[in-house]
Amino acid sequence: MDVINMDLSQRVVVETAKQAWLGSRADGVLRKPLEREAAESGRTTSVVQFMPGSAFPPHSHPQGEEIFVLEGVFSDERGDYPAGSYLRNPPGSQHAPFSKQGCVLFVKLDQFQPGDTETLAINTRQQAWQPGHGGLKVMGLHQFGTEHSALVWWSAGEVFQPHTHYGGEEIFVLEGEFIDEHGRYPKGSWLRSPHASRHHPFVEQDTLIWVKTGHL
Repeated sequence: MDVINMDLSQRVVVETAKQAWLGSRADGVLRKPLEREAAESGRTTSVVQFMPGSAFPPHSHPQGEEIFVLEGVFSDERGDYPAGSYLRNPPGSQHAPFSKQGCVLFVKLDQFQPGDTETLAINTRQQAWQPGHGGLKVMGLHQFGTEHSALVWWSAGEVFQPHTHYGGEEIFVLEGEFIDEHGRYPKGSWLRSPHASRHHPFVEQDTLIWVKTGHL
């Protein structure tokens, strides 16, 4: 079946490290699907691996593309983006991506809000952290309407207040282990929590997450 995890009213947790890599329409480019509306179009979230020297055919993004580079160096005709890069290619954009040394990406397709046309290429490893709630550190990445994306650094032992997600929340665990009353989520875990969901998160070790809220 082409459709995967498309009921946005449902909570979803995937430990991507336990998933098998699947092929794509480009040799040397592999994928782990997390949510998918159709085989090669529509809303899609996945982990993507470019093997060294691989390339993907030139293509357009009818409703935008959002990328976080997890490992290696991702490239297209506009530049090279090392691990830690956050990219937004708006609706109607096109490119021909490749990777000389190989890379692993977290990718979201066709999920831009209407009117959001911002192009971004942020090397998060060169950006300053801002103080957050308690001992958290926050790095804002993107905001449009009710949608917010950021990196959040949790020091070992940090506990956040119980809270409700109006407009939902999505998390990808980049380092460490994220924990709440529902479970434990090691590096590589993807969580999608629906509108009005609630939890009380904490960590036991230093942990880094990418988080998006207000978009579901």
